[in-house]
Amino acid sequence: MSQPDASHAPQNPPAQPAAWAPPGAAPFGTPVGAGAAPGLPDASQGWAAPPAGAYAPPAGYAAPAGYGAAPTAAFGAPAPAKRSSALGIVALALALVATFGASLSAAIASFNIGLGAGRQISSQPFTGEFDWSVLTPVRDWVLMGEVSFWVGTAIGVWALVQGIIAIVKGRGRGAGIAAVVIAALGPIAFGAVVQGFLTAGLAAGTGIGG
Repeated sequence: MSQPDASHAPQNPPAQPAAWAPPGAAPFGTPVGAGAAPGLPDASQGWAAPPAGAYAPPAGYAAPAGYGAAPTAAFGAPAPAKRSSALGIVALALALVATFGASLSAAIASFNIGLGAGRQISSQPFTGEFDWSVLTPVRDWVLMGEVSFWVGTAIGVWALVQGIIAIVKGRGRGAGIAAVVIAALGPIAFGAVVQGFLTAGLAAGTGIGG
């Protein structure tokens, strides 16, 4: 067997490739933060201030006075408005007029009715039946007593209703409560006064009381 010819062997054998190593710096500059879109600042470097005039109002529109300024006073619940107590006071005044005014007028009328009727009864023979003609001399006092009753009733109902409204709305609640109480007791006081003064007048007219 013949030996290979040394003249046909390659003079420079191919070099072996070197092991790969990462570059020391990025070939295209420092990349932006992960997930950041091109053209936006890197979140890791902080947000940059917006350019001057970026949010300025359009031409011809001025910003309102005080826009963007911090409030100078603390916010709080507004103070409740003070309500007038006139409603309850008027109701109380009406209740007093209905109760004491009507009772006083009825007291005068009742005493004079009893006085005049007693004199008529004592001057007539006793029959055991009441004769309404004894009220003829005192018919004016009877009319006064009736007017006192109806006027007192009307004003008392008015005072009662207005007092309830004053209590509900809180406009003179204390006076409204007093008005309701006095107006409710008005008919009782009126009846007691009429009964008492009528009896006193009859006793004086007939001479029973001496």
